[in-house]
Amino acid sequence: MSDAAPDDVPDAHTREMLAFAERLADEARKLLAAAALDAVRPDVKADNSYVTATDRLIESRLRELIADAHPGHGVLGEEFGAHGLGADHVWVLDPLDGTAPFVAGIPVYGTLIGLARQGSPWIGVMDYPATDDRWTGVDGAFARRNGAPVRTRPCADLSTALATCSNPDFFSAPDHARLARVRGRVQYTLYGASSYAFGLLAAGRTDLAVDSGLKPYDVFAPAAVISGAGGRTTQWSGAPLDLTTTGTFLSTADPSLHPEVLDLLH
Repeated sequence: MSDAAPDDVPDAHTREMLAFAERLADEARKLLAAAALDAVRPDVKADNSYVTATDRLIESRLRELIADAHPGHGVLGEEFGAHGLGADHVWVLDPLDGTAPFVAGIPVYGTLIGLARQGSPWIGVMDYPATDDRWTGVDGAFARRNGAPVRTRPCADLSTALATCSNPDFFSAPDHARLARVRGRVQYTLYGASSYAFGLLAAGRTDLAVDSGLKPYDVFAPAAVISGAGGRTTQWSGAPLDLTTTGTFLSTADPSLHPEVLDLLH
């Protein structure tokens, strides 16, 4: 499914890295699509999240490809940890985002491939074989859905906003109270779309995403895509993302809403 890097990317290095990220996504898609044909028996990790042999297989293969092509780059992955986090370029991998939907056969699972530059989100690819969707993006530059440009939508009034939340079960009791404040101000809150919700925000279909219990590999690729589409992602504290970030994240389609939602989350 790889698309050539967009012609409007003037930087050859960016084009090269985006093309390689899509090559990784192509490889992950093949493995994930094949595994989806079979019934899946998950294991349960210490944090009560699901993991499957497919998660591990995909991440192992992506790490092999990265080591062959870019041995000086670091990698941070969900299943096999981190190395080289001090490198200028670090690949941030979630080989199977939405493992529970994958097990259940709900088609919002996919692979997240982020590339950090100097510790911050830079390039993102979000690939969903069950729906034949792929988002690509470069921080502050552009975002695409299946090769077509996408932009976030304006939303001047929080009371008209459509919000998403991946899973409130991941929230602590204090964070539930903060989420309730946001839920009480927006028009509607949708749950359970996993990272697919971030793609829909970038595509102009939703207005904000409020999540807790996440790790860098859950958000680095989406953050680059959302930024490329005109949105903003931070921690609930307002701090920018980095490779040690865990916990709470806010994405807004219209950056003018971001301070108002952060106030509610404080």
